[in-house]
Amino acid sequence: MSQPRTTKRQASKTAASKTAAKKTAAKKTAAKKSAPNKTAARKTATKKTAAKKTAAKRTTAGKTAARRPAVRETVTDAAAAVPLADFLDAAGTLTLDQRKLLVDQALLLLSENYVHLPLKVAMHAVNPLQRLRVMRARMERQTAETMQAEWLFHREMSSIFHSVRDLHTNYLLPAPFAGKIAFLPFMIEKCHDADGPDSSEHYLITRTITGYQAPQFGPGAEVTHWNGTPIARAVALNGAVFAGSNEAANLARGLESLTLRPLVIQAPPDEDWVTLTYVGLDGSEQELREQWKVTTNLPPMTDLDAISEASALMGLDLDSDEKSRAKKALYVRDVVELERGQSSAELAAPAAVTGADLPTTMPGVFRAREVVTTSGTFGHLRIFTFSVQDPVAFRDEFVRLAAALPQNGLIVDVRDNGGGHIYASEFTLQTMTPRRVAPEPVQFISSPLNLRICRRHQDNPAGIDLGPWFDSLDLAIETGAQYSAAKPITPEDGANDIGQTYHGPVVLITDARVYSATDIFAAGFADHEIGTILGVDDNTGAGGANVWTHGLLAALLNEPPPPDETSPYVALPNGANLRVAIRRTLRVGKLAGTPVEDLGVKPQETHRMTRADLLEGNVDLLNKAGELLAALPVRRLDLKTSFSGTTLTVAIDALGIDRVDLYVEGRPISSEDYTAPVSIDILDVTPGQLLRADGYDAGDLVASRRQVV
Repeated sequence: MSQPRTTKRQASKTAASKTAAKKTAAKKTAAKKSAPNKTAARKTATKKTAAKKTAAKRTTAGKTAARRPAVRETVTDAAAAVPLADFLDAAGTLTLDQRKLLVDQALLLLSENYVHLPLKVAMHAVNPLQRLRVMRARMERQTAETMQAEWLFHREMSSIFHSVRDLHTNYLLPAPFAGKIAFLPFMIEKCHDADGPDSSEHYLITRTITGYQAPQFGPGAEVTHWNGTPIARAVALNGAVFAGSNEAANLARGLESLTLRPLVIQAPPDEDWVTLTYVGLDGSEQELREQWKVTTNLPPMTDLDAISEASALMGLDLDSDEKSRAKKALYVRDVVELERGQSSAELAAPAAVTGADLPTTMPGVFRAREVVTTSGTFGHLRIFTFSVQDPVAFRDEFVRLAAALPQNGLIVDVRDNGGGHIYASEFTLQTMTPRRVAPEPVQFISSPLNLRICRRHQDNPAGIDLGPWFDSLDLAIETGAQYSAAKPITPEDGANDIGQTYHGPVVLITDARVYSATDIFAAGFADHEIGTILGVDDNTGAGGANVWTHGLLAALLNEPPPPDETSPYVALPNGANLRVAIRRTLRVGKLAGTPVEDLGVKPQETHRMTRADLLEGNVDLLNKAGELLAALPVRRLDLKTSFSGTTLTVAIDALGIDRVDLYVEGRPISSEDYTAPVSIDILDVTPGQLLRADGYDAGDLVASRRQVV
């Protein structure tokens, strides 16, 4: 038995003795007091006993802190962290009427606006509307004195929203939970003995907050039990609470939420602390008790309630976005300092986060570097989020970074990316393919309320153009159609504005936390056959929707003036909010018409994360990606132009291409068989016109390049 375990048991006995003494004293004090109302007296005594228990827990935690002073001082720079128990003592101010209002508005959004409701009822055999109706009926029999504790109300609301297995559709807790995160000062990730489905699972510590210390604890320590439960079972049980759209997503969410919970969207932990059993770095068995703490998260990039193009075009898993910002605040302080606390901020000049990375103007969005694999040296471009204000700036920075990396192969890595601006995801696809990109179409569910919203904004009076969906919703009243027509959110011209800029082979790395706009990105990557998808899980998170908040829905019926006096949306209390998947996305290409929601994008190749991946910079994963790239053909299509009067000379240098077709302003000019570098003269060309070259191999379009001459 290790020393830390023995020490903590002794501390627990001491704390228990003190707690018992306090309870006895409390009983004696209560006995001396008379109360005309025995029921009230019992309630008061119960509250006092609960308070004493909470105080005892804090005493125990305080003694633990005294033994490990170095650990207690390791908090984020975003705000001072406080113990979870202290934070919860200050929470809970919703009246009974405010709770009824929240349930009523939740019923409104799920019944009138929620696009996936028929799918969720069918696939998961759930009935969130009936659960809300039952909850509301029971509240009519409650009073301010008999209503349930507020934490139980939040838990029940969260459970109803989690039941639909849709990370886009959420009950967002009011103040003081909004903007806060509960955390433990370390991260746990899963790996396997080898890259195969039958290999054993292991759960390793991969990060700790700077300064955190515990016996034989740190990256590489293996967790075996969580509060006495085998770790794999604890992950599965936790994943069932924070349900994803498929098993892989369930397990991924369950693991993340063991150590990090955004309180705006996830109920606070039930326990004040956790007991962790682990194999230490020296192979010894150890046990650690760690207290949950609460701190302020970094702010989001976009005000999702505002009437703006960015808020209306979001495809964002809020849970992943909150956790991404929290991880940055807890573990990547250099990026936080570069961004000056503003998530995904665009810098005035490129900056390098580490010596091996390329400088970027978006250090919270991209990480670009060369990686040496067993199959060669390739580019690795990590995209952490699509949550940006300017999708064109996002696309252009992607293009700039890809051009600075090796051109013989690019690894685009979107693991853990919960989405963001849908334009940013679909604008970027064109840069890696010679094909014309067809953005994914989306649909509203047919309802009178959605029709009212689209009618008000059919002529784009406030910058949110809903005209493409209005006519079909209007006809649905007569035809009985369940959904509106399917129209793309992303403008097709924008999705094909600059065309292909990277001509080497591309591998896309995904996992089960890929969601929303990133699911749309992965689906477009697959549908346009851009390259090979390599998954560390068997599926993406399977979230295919555009998401609107209750605040945005309410604003759309009030803007532009005059406001709609019959609007059913009522302001929510204490900063509470609701989110709903408003428009569902459908695949294009070979799977045209298939919804992304719940089905996701399956990879062509899989790789199970290894110990070396977790502790040595994804070395085995990158070797696997390099192996896939090395098996793909390398293309190159370079153009050099010069003018002599009105004659344009085009010098073509290509690789992996046997024919080149030239176009000026979309008009075909020349088609040349290509065997060696060649120059072609084009007459009557004006400077500023657009030259396009399309490269073919055995009759297939394999490369394209555009250039303004």
